[in-house]
Amino acid sequence: MAVSTDRSGSIERLEIRAARGDDAETLLRIQREASVASFAHIFPPHRYPFPDGDVLALWRSALADSEVDVDVAEAEGEAIGSVSVDDQWLRTLYVVPEHWSHGVGSALLEHALVRMRERGATRAKLWTLEDNESARRFYERRGWRLTAETRIVPFPPHPIDVQYSKEL
Repeated sequence: MAVSTDRSGSIERLEIRAARGDDAETLLRIQREASVASFAHIFPPHRYPFPDGDVLALWRSALADSEVDVDVAEAEGEAIGSVSVDDQWLRTLYVVPEHWSHGVGSALLEHALVRMRERGATRAKLWTLEDNESARRFYERRGWRLTAETRIVPFPPHPIDVQYSKEL
């Protein structure tokens, strides 16, 4: 899938492609870069180093799972974002910081919702950190609604995730 992005011209074309079995390290890099930049106030890197091994294992598992769609966004041949979904959940959405606010996240989200509809979903759900205000604003501006569900994140310091949902 090819998508034109913002008017600033910083990305001429964004290609969204299905992840391959050998993309686990690329997906790890994208998630690490996005997470370290986004969550430093929640997971201070000097106290809570990014859990590369655990996250890499999660990506390998997702790539091997026929019930999960994983896609990679590329600009000029460089992997700059990723998204994953199943029949009910927007599981992940990450964009490397250098490409924030250029339409990449919006393009990945729309791609994910189309894919979920194709899979038969009528409602999508996601988890995001309670203290991730920028992500919460991103989803709320796009019609996602906060539910009453919360959960404890399995990685120290074990912050709270809040759930959002959206009718498809």
